[in-house]
Amino acid sequence: MTKEIADQAVRQNRGQESGEAGAGQAERVEQAARPEFDQGSEQLEQVGGPEFAEAAERLEHAAGSEIEQMAGQVRQPIEPGLPGFDQATEQPEQASFPEFKPAAEQVKQAVEPGLPAPESAGETPAPPLRRGYTTGACAAAAAAGAATLLITGESLPAVEIDLPAGFRHTFELTGWQCAGSHTASCATVKDAGDDPDATHLAWIEASVSWRDQPGVEIDGGRGVGRVTKPGLPMGVGEAAINPVPRRMIQEAVSAVLEEHGAVRGLRVVISVPEGESIAMKTLNPRLGILGGISILGTRGVVTPFSTEAYKASVVQAISVAAAAGNRQVVLTTGGSSEKYAIAMFAELPEEAFIQMGEYVGFSLEHAKAYGIRKVTFVGMAGKFSKVAQGAMLIHSKNAPVDFGFLATVAAGAGASPEQVQEIAAANTASQVVDMMTEAGNYTFFEQLCRHACEQSLAHMNGGMIVEMVLITMKGRVLGRAEIHG
Repeated sequence: MTKEIADQAVRQNRGQESGEAGAGQAERVEQAARPEFDQGSEQLEQVGGPEFAEAAERLEHAAGSEIEQMAGQVRQPIEPGLPGFDQATEQPEQASFPEFKPAAEQVKQAVEPGLPAPESAGETPAPPLRRGYTTGACAAAAAAGAATLLITGESLPAVEIDLPAGFRHTFELTGWQCAGSHTASCATVKDAGDDPDATHLAWIEASVSWRDQPGVEIDGGRGVGRVTKPGLPMGVGEAAINPVPRRMIQEAVSAVLEEHGAVRGLRVVISVPEGESIAMKTLNPRLGILGGISILGTRGVVTPFSTEAYKASVVQAISVAAAAGNRQVVLTTGGSSEKYAIAMFAELPEEAFIQMGEYVGFSLEHAKAYGIRKVTFVGMAGKFSKVAQGAMLIHSKNAPVDFGFLATVAAGAGASPEQVQEIAAANTASQVVDMMTEAGNYTFFEQLCRHACEQSLAHMNGGMIVEMVLITMKGRVLGRAEIHG
C-alpha cells in the first residue's frame, strides 16, 4: 500500500466524521474533523478507530489494495497487557478511539519507554510513544495545589502526587487565585501525551474552601457533567467524577491538610471551563451525562492506543443501555454503519446503539451478561463475512477474509461455477460484493447473514436473538437474517 492511499484512508475517515460530530460513540467524534483517543487507560468518547477500517473498505474499490490489512496494522493495540475490567465500571471519558498515524508509518511505536519499537529493514526505529495523564490525575494535582495555596498562601509552580499506576508524577500548576482566607484555586493543563484526545490541553481547575466538618467534600463545577441516567458509577444527580479520581482528589488534599496540621475540612470543586463544549463531541450526552465532561482515570496515566480502553467503553455502553431498560442493542463497527443503523431502527433510543469496533464475541458476551435479549449487527460485508466464517474478533490480523468460504456460500446461493471461481480468487471483500450485486444474487447476502447469526449464537451457546443486517457503503441493505437461539 502506498503512503498516498494510506493517507487518503485517514482523510476520508476524518472527512466523514466531520458530518457526524454528534452521533458517535463517540466517544467519540473529536473536533468534528479529528477522531482522537482520550485517556488510553480509560474509555472511549470520540470515534476514530472503527472509522479508519470503514474508510479503508471504501478505498478498496478505487485502489484495489488490501487496505483492510493495513488498517488492521494501524489499529493494532500496543499495550495488550493493560489491566482490563476494573475499567469497565467507568464510563467513557472524553475520548475515544485512537487517532491513527498515517498507515505508511507502519506503526513503529513502542509499547512503553524502554521497550524497542518494531523495525523495518534499513529504517531507524521510531522513538517510544509518550504517555499522558488523565483528567482525574490533573484534578487531583490541581486540588492539592489549591489546598496548599489556601493554607499557606504559597503559589506552588508544581505539585507531585501519587498515581494509581504505582508511581509519582509532578504536574505544573497555573492560574492561582486566592479570595481572602476562605477560597483558593489553581489549575493544571492536561497533557494527553502522544495519544491526543478531546481534553488534550484542557484547563482542569480546582477551587477549595474551608468547611466546618472534617474531611474532604468533592463536587463538580462548570464544565463537569451531571449524571441523569442510571447505570453509571455515580448516582443520578451527582457530578461525573468517577470513583478512582474521587479517591485521588481526596487523598491528595488530605495529604496537604495533614502536612500542615489543619483540622478543618475542605470542599473541593473541580471545573473545566471548556468542558461543556468538549462534551458535545463525546458520548456523554448519550450516556445521560449533561453539562460537561467526565473526570476519569483508573490508573492516572494515558497509555497510547490502549485496546482495553475501547473494550471498557463497550461494556459501559451496554451497561447504560441495559440500565435504561433496553432489551435490544444495535452493534456496529463504527460511525458510518451506526449512522445508517440509527436511521434503520429509529424507534430505538440513542443509548441502544453501540460501536463495538472489532470485538464481536466480547460484545455478545457482555450483552448477554447484562440481560440483553436481542442483538442486531449492522455493518458492511467485509467485516461481517468474517463473523459468518466464525471469527469473533474481526481485526484483519486475527481474521483475514476467507475467500474460499465466500465461494462456498456463493455456490450454495446459486452462483455460477465461473462466479464461484472468481470469488475464490478475489482480492478484497468489496470485489465479492460487487460481483454478487451485479449478478443480482441477494440470496448470497442473506445466506451470509444467516451464517453470521449462527456463528454468533454458537459462540454464546444460545439464549439470545441475533439479527444481522449487511449494508453497502451508502447504507443500502444487501441482506438480513434473524435467528432465535
